[in-house]
Amino acid sequence: MKNLPQIGESRVFRKTVTEADVAAFHGEVLHAVYSTFAMARDMEWSSRLFFVEMKEGDEEGVGTHLSIDHLGPAFVGDELEITAKVVRLNGNELICDIEVRAGDRLVATGKTGQRMLKREKLDSIFKKP
Repeated sequence: MKNLPQIGESRVFRKTVTEADVAAFHGEVLHAVYSTFAMARDMEWSSRLFFVEMKEGDEEGVGTHLSIDHLGPAFVGDELEITAKVVRLNGNELICDIEVRAGDRLVATGKTGQRMLKREKLDSIFKKP
C-alpha cells in the first residue's frame, strides 16, 4: 500500500440521482426516490476512492462492512455529495464514516469497511470450489 490517508481525511463523490437509482424490485418501482441499495453502492465507491490512491499494482480492495441510516429522501435530479471520512486505518483495513447530502439536506449517514489484499490472495478466496 502507498499514499496512506490520515485519520480525518476525506474524499467526496458527487453524483446526480437518476431513474436507475430509484427503489424498484423486479421491474416494479416502489418509490421514485434514491434507493437504499443504490446508496450502498455509492457509499462504498466514496470510500473506495482512498483505495484507488493506495493500492499497488498487485493489490485490490474488498468490502468488509457497510451500514446505512437512511434519514430522508433524495429525488431524481438531486445532486448528491457523498463524503467518506477516515476514522480508522488498522493495518490493511480502512474504516470510513459516510455522509450523504442533497444540498443542505442530510439524506444518510453510515460506515464502510474495506480491506486491501494481494490479488493472488483474493483470487484464491474467490475461487469456486
